Amino acid sequence: MSTSWLLRFGAACGVVLGLSTAVPGLVEAFIGETAATSFVIGVGAAFGGPALTALYLRQRAATGRFGAVAYAVNMIGLGLFAGVAFALNMVLYYLDEAVADDVLDGPSGVAVLGSAVVFVAGTVMFAVSMLRARVLPRVAAAGYGVAFTLLALLAPLPDSPVISAVHVLAGASLIWLCTAIWMSTPPTAGGPPAASLFPHTDHTPVNR
Repeated sequence: MSTSWLLRFGAACGVVLGLSTAVPGLVEAFIGETAATSFVIGVGAAFGGPALTALYLRQRAATGRFGAVAYAVNMIGLGLFAGVAFALNMVLYYLDEAVADDVLDGPSGVAVLGSAVVFVAGTVMFAVSMLRARVLPRVAAAGYGVAFTLLALLAPLPDSPVISAVHVLAGASLIWLCTAIWMSTPPTAGGPPAASLFPHTDHTPVNR
């Protein structure tokens, strides 16, 4: 399996995740949350891991040890928060509001809060690593950090136009970043390893 394939696979997953975040958010701004939009958001979270890996691989030569730590924390937080997103959108959505509130008032609420804390820490760190590396579009990197942090902080709150706007911003930022990766990755079936594909001296930014 070539690094080029991993990059393009991750970029494609990122676009899917971005669309599954932005489109339901846009729809909910007009008609509110529905079973269909909740399903798309809950399932879309599964595409986060490959997308994050592609972002890291594209810039890892320029991020150093901090970038590796940021990737690790963000990956763990993403795994935790993907479970939260699935539960909120695929389980609690179908419960009576009083029952859902009781669930979140117990140990489940503590788990959601802890997952959000790890996710926010990892997201901020990884966004900073992207900004420092100057490899991927900086505006999109900043949007990634701000929007996904807000998504985690606002997740327990009732839906509102503000939350819908944050979903759109998060999805658009991720799509921008992953499109930049796709455009800068050669479509080879058996590309060179990461070290030769993106040597340490190649810090050329893409689509700034």
